[in-house]
This record gives sequence, structure tokens and C-alpha cells, in this order.
Amino acid sequence: MTNQDWRGAVIRNLLLLVSACLLVGLLSGEYAWALAAGLGAYLGWMLWQLLRLQHWLKHHQPEEPPPHGYGLWGEVFDSIYHLQRRDQRARGRLQAVIDRIQESTAALKDAVVMLDADGNLEWWNRAAESLLGLKTPQDSGQSVTNLIRHPRFKEYFEQNQHPDPLELPSPVNDRLRLQFQLTRYGNGEHLMLVRDVTRVHQLEQMRKDFVANVSHELRTPLTVIAGYLETLLDNADDLNPRWLRALQQMQQQGGRMQTLLNDLLLLAKLEATDYPSDNLPVAVDLLLLSIQADAQALSANRHHKISLETDFSIKLKGSEAELRSAFSNLVFNAVKYTPNEGEIRIRWWGDEQGAHLSVSDSGPGIEAKHLPRLTERFYRVDSSRASHSGGTGLGLAIVKHVLLRHRGRLDISSTLGQGSTFTCHFPEPQLLRR
Repeated sequence: MTNQDWRGAVIRNLLLLVSACLLVGLLSGEYAWALAAGLGAYLGWMLWQLLRLQHWLKHHQPEEPPPHGYGLWGEVFDSIYHLQRRDQRARGRLQAVIDRIQESTAALKDAVVMLDADGNLEWWNRAAESLLGLKTPQDSGQSVTNLIRHPRFKEYFEQNQHPDPLELPSPVNDRLRLQFQLTRYGNGEHLMLVRDVTRVHQLEQMRKDFVANVSHELRTPLTVIAGYLETLLDNADDLNPRWLRALQQMQQQGGRMQTLLNDLLLLAKLEATDYPSDNLPVAVDLLLLSIQADAQALSANRHHKISLETDFSIKLKGSEAELRSAFSNLVFNAVKYTPNEGEIRIRWWGDEQGAHLSVSDSGPGIEAKHLPRLTERFYRVDSSRASHSGGTGLGLAIVKHVLLRHRGRLDISSTLGQGSTFTCHFPEPQLLRR
């Protein structure tokens, strides 16, 4: 019924009531009392209907229909009943969708956990019970950091963004390796996906062990060969001149192989643990000053302009040897690939996000398609140029692993013909500010 129909019905009822009261007043001679009594009865009936509606709204069960009524109130109660049935059908459809979603997620082998904005458990599937040890219903409402107590998980959960997944042992079985991925949605809620990556982790560990073992076994014969070559070259006056160039090339290539093995063993060492063993405050400004001097010596007669800008008030917690290896890789790469008399800028600064180290050069730049793969092992933008410079293709891989161990990340930006910038970002908990 439209608003106009409602108003018409109310007016008609009032006119009929007033007419009846006037008729009674005509018969009794008491117009005022008859009108007052009629209007009072009408008001009482309306109040009684309102009380019935209020009582039903307050005490009714979800499926209980509204009370019956007559006339105008009958229309009101019928409209409420139709709205109630429509709402029940909509809730039924939504519940069917929710049931199907829960059934499909329950069939997944990956764990799915829904968390509120504070990190408290709201819902999880059956896989979460086997992989994480969650129990229904006693764990509902518990904080996820109280149930997964690994310090790296707490640190990961408290981050504002989660672009990369986190791998940790299962809290219920140390032999299982799990991969955690957090996604924010809605009003700050979290969706956590947990995958069993034990097989992948085992294969990766086998690869690491194989590379480390082969590298270690090759060091001894290579050291022997290099020693004999050095002895022969020390007595080059007694050798046929035709052999001198061959021995020099053999010594040069042997040196490259030793550098390669050293880098492989360093990578194996970096991958063996998550945190540096010597986690001490490092004066980055002094470290960079030493690296700048080494870079200037490496530049020699190429006359690079190497500038350094540092904030002496910011120290970095970690391993000085590892940080020296990473930072010097970035600076020495800039020296190798920047043309003569080019400019190299080293900058160390801090802000509200943490601390940052950038190494910028005026070199030839790198095509955008190569940037995502630069930190892969043995990946080279130009193999001929890398071979000429004596590179192993492992420098940026070492940088990446050192930064991961220090909770940092590497950003690379480059423009062809204008140069490249490599920036290391470190979070605030990794810093010590004077």
C-alpha cells in the first residue's frame, strides 16, 4: 500500500468515527462527551496495537510471525510479515553460499585462517587443525601470536605489509615446513593461508648441500693446481717462452674459479642460518668510508668521481663482515660498469620507515626486463661484459641474502643511458640511533 493509500485509509476511519460520535451525541444530546469517548476509545485501541507490536519486536523468535490485526494495523502487520519472509529467504541464500564456501575450504589441503583486526582467530578450516594444531572451539577468539609463538612470525604479523611469504617449522611437528602468507581485507582483518612446503624445502636443502659440498671438495685440487702454477711462474726464466702465456692464462682462470668457489661457499654459509652469529652494532658510516677508499683504489686511473654522504647517528645491528661484503659488492659493481670519469654516489640516511643505503652510478643502465632477475644466481645482463670484468654472477645474490639476514630488502631502478640506483632498506627494529 502506498503512502497516499495509508493517509486515505486513516482519514476515512477518523471521519467514520467522528460521524458515529456525532450521531450518538444527537441521540443523547451530549455531543462533547460522545466525541471525547469515541476519540478516547480509538486512541486506546491504537495504543493497544502499538503495545502488541512492541512486545512482538522485543520477545519474538526468529521464525515467529507478527501478531494478527484488523484494518490499518492488519496492513502494518502483513507488511512486517512479508519483510520478515523476504529477509529469511535472503539469509537462507547467504547461508547456503557460506556453507558452500566452508565446504570448499574444508576440502583444501592448505590451511585457511580468518583473523580479526587484532589478530584473534575467527574461523579456520580442517587443514589448519592438522598443520597448526588449532582446536575447535577453545581456540576461537585467541590471539594467533599466542598459538604460533615463533619470534619471526610475531615480527612478520606486526608488519604493515606482507608482500613475501614466511617459511617456518610447524608448531605441532618440527619435521613439517610451512609457508605463511597474510593478506589484509575489509576493516583491517587478516586472511592467513598456510601451505605445507616440506617437499620443496627438502629439495632446496638438497640443492644447497650439493653446491656447498661440491664447492668445498673442489677447493683442495684447485688450491694444489694454483700452487703449482704459481711455482712455475716464479721460475718462468727457466721455461720455454711459449709456455709463459699459457701458464698466465691458466693462473688467471684458476683465480676466477677460486673466486667463484668462495662466493658459492659464502652463499651456502648465508643460507645455513637466519640471523648473523655476530649480531652487533655496526658503524655504517665508517664502514662505507673504508669501502669508498677501496673503490677509489679499484677505479685507479679511470678517474671516477665517488662521493659519500652518511648519517653518523645511525648504526645497524648485524654482522660487519657480511654487511661489508654486500655493500662493497654494490659499490664495486658501480665502479666496474661505470665509464671512465663517471660519477658514483653513495648515500646512507634514515627516516621514519628505517634506514637506507643507495648506490647510484652514471653507467649505461639496465633494461627493465632484466631488473626482476638481477639477484638470481649466475644471471647476467651481458655475459660478455661480465666475463670481461671477472664477475661470477653471484654478487647480487650475496647482497640479497645478506639483506634478508638483516631484515632488509633491495630495490633496483635503472634507466638506459642514464645509470642505475641500488637501494637497501632496513626496518626500524634493526637500527640503533645515537
